[in-house]
Amino acid sequence: METFHFHAMNTDILLAAQGSPARLAEGFEVAQQFIEASESRFTRFSGQSELSELNRSAGKPFQASPDLFSVLALAQRFFHQTRGLFDPSILPDLRRIGYDRSMDLLRQQPAVPLFESLMAGERPSFSEMDLDEVRSMVLLPPGMTLDLGGIAKGWIAEQAAGLLSEFSSACAVNAGGDMFLVGLPDGEEQWPVAIEDPLQPELDLTIIKVDSGAVATSAVTKRVWKQGEKQRHHLIDPRTGEPAVTDWLSVTVIASHAYEAEVFAKALLIGGSQESEEIARNSGTHFSYLAVDQNREIWGKQNNLEYSYVH
Repeated sequence: METFHFHAMNTDILLAAQGSPARLAEGFEVAQQFIEASESRFTRFSGQSELSELNRSAGKPFQASPDLFSVLALAQRFFHQTRGLFDPSILPDLRRIGYDRSMDLLRQQPAVPLFESLMAGERPSFSEMDLDEVRSMVLLPPGMTLDLGGIAKGWIAEQAAGLLSEFSSACAVNAGGDMFLVGLPDGEEQWPVAIEDPLQPELDLTIIKVDSGAVATSAVTKRVWKQGEKQRHHLIDPRTGEPAVTDWLSVTVIASHAYEAEVFAKALLIGGSQESEEIARNSGTHFSYLAVDQNREIWGKQNNLEYSYVH
């Protein structure tokens, strides 16, 4: 299995594939170009991105590209399936708590100021977004701005894996924990996937065995920064507008699609042990999940998922 690494979407990207070296080199280039072009479309950190254009158009109809419209349609579906725990319209809250620039830049700069007077405010409900499927038109209500970071990252990883699979007999794309797997490596009945320890990311907590499909992990310990003296993380609970308070450190979801795995990893992490079973039961989506608590114990719905602790 040959590998190729690069940095995009504010994370490390790993492409892995098996096949002839010449074909793989071409496939890696095609997949990288797609990922970088998609980042330019979906990022909220560039005023020239299509997403930024959409956000500026709030209150007026916007002609969306097929890719953006597809992701928005998925986002609308999962907003309802998670009963609002997945909500791309929390962008004002992300900015208010200091996540107003890319994570790469945020980590290079001193702690952002904390203004205690800035409380979560009223914002339009994501359910008010209107999609015209016939014309691919989008109408955001006035005042709505979106962050599609997570679901877009999962969608991009899956699309890139599909492109790479045209040049290989088996391949995988890992975009910072959002992973899509195609085929099977030679001699393997399943893909071995390491799940890192959320408290010591350089160590693996467990190894899971999965079929082709998607694996996504979300954690409250990864994208963190200081706002004044407060430790912040990027996982906003839409019900409070604040970083989620949860008894779990990370959740890994195994599903058919990377965008499904990404969405439900975040929703379950926000819901924690008290709400996750109900979320999974009412999701309308088949998936397995593993959650890691603050004692590094593993919980979840495994659906015959094979995993073993790493000692």
